[in-house]
Amino acid sequence: MKTALIIVFLIISLALTVLVLMQEGKENGLTSTLTGQADSYWAKNKKHSKEAITQKITVVLAILFFVIAILLSSKWL
Repeated sequence: MKTALIIVFLIISLALTVLVLMQEGKENGLTSTLTGQADSYWAKNKKHSKEAITQKITVVLAILFFVIAILLSSKWL
């Protein structure tokens, strides 16, 4: 059981690394607020985009990462 958790833990850590590196930065946040470009079609439909999906997957994998890390460090296994 512990070996399987370690393998899953390693796979999740690699997937998290790749997903975080794939995501774009938010360098346009303040600029678009000041210039009024935040009301574009892309900004309104961002929750349905590929970026939103990768952010949700990143959050789920991060939660799994910490849960498995706590399980592996506990003395129950």
